Order: sequence, then C-alpha cells, then structure tokens
Amino acid sequence: MSSNNPMREMKVLVRGKSENATKMNLTAGKFQMVIDEPPTLGGADAGPSPIQVLLMALAGCLNVTGHEVAKQRGLKLNGMDVKIEGVLNPCTFIGCSYEERAGFQKVQVTVHADMENATQDEIDAWLQETEERCPVTDNIRAATDISVVAQ
Repeated sequence: MSSNNPMREMKVLVRGKSENATKMNLTAGKFQMVIDEPPTLGGADAGPSPIQVLLMALAGCLNVTGHEVAKQRGLKLNGMDVKIEGVLNPCTFIGCSYEERAGFQKVQVTVHADMENATQDEIDAWLQETEERCPVTDNIRAATDISVVAQ
C-alpha cells in the first residue's frame, strides 16, 4: 500500500492532556477516556492502564476483523469471546533494569467463536486470516515507525 495514495490512507488522531503523573484524559473524535495506573504504580485506578488499553484495543480489533473475515468467507459468526493475557517485566518501565524490553514479552490470545455450521478447519483458517488482517495485531507484532517529538 502506497502511503502517497490518499484513497488508501486513513489517519487516526488521539489527543491527551495529563491531569497528573499517572492520569491522562484522552479524546478520539467524539469519545473521551481516562487512562490511569493502579495504586501499586502510584495511580488512583481512575481508568484502565495504558497497557490494558493496548490489549483492549487488540480484543476490539480482532472482533471487528473477525466479523469482516467471516462475512467475506460466507461464514455465520454470531459472536466472539476473547481472552488476552500479556506478560511483561515492569523493571524497564520503572528503571530498575534495562535487560528486557519495556513492552510485553508475550501476549496470549484465546478466541472462542460462536460460528454456525463451521468445521474446525474453517474456523482455524478464519482465525488465521483474522490474525493476519488485524491492524492492532500487526502494530503489536511488527516494527512500526514511531516518532516522538517535543513541541
């Protein structure tokens, strides 16, 4: 996909305003959300943590992508239950060690699809295509060019 083709590019904008060291008020279009840390990391637990939001985004994206893939394959997907567990070492984040990356070392996703009259092979192929086409899965798995600049 060429990034120079405006017909094939969708920009997403999120804005955040820090309320304190752990709490941020965010907007995305007409939606608002609060992200905070749990008390164990100095927060007030006023909202999900950033890493929880990342995994929530993964669940939501797998849902949308899974329904689209099922529709395109002619499968009747009534719904999905998604369980996601991420494992990370917080030492890099809090500064006690820099031996591991700051992010998740492992993310385990379990999907239960309520799919009518589908064989296990059809479900397996659907899930593989869903995983491959999910933008959030792609962003977590692949190196994405991220630029963080002061203004």
